[in-house]
Amino acid sequence: MCLVLMCSEEEKVLGTQQAPGSCPYCGGAVMATDVESVRRLCFLPLCRRVKRKYSCTHCSRRLVTYP
Repeated sequence: MCLVLMCSEEEKVLGTQQAPGSCPYCGGAVMATDVESVRRLCFLPLCRRVKRKYSCTHCSRRLVTYP
């Protein structure tokens, strides 16, 4: 008897906008992207999160904010 669990995570971009500040690596503009992620277990949604990710438009580095 074999039990197979199918887990998946989907990400969908909700929107982008210009963020204040500049990239500490190259000095380029910073872009804020709102991303919705949904984790599913056997097609049943378990967790839904909306995150804001920051990246540089010039060097494409992902930037991390600290509280």
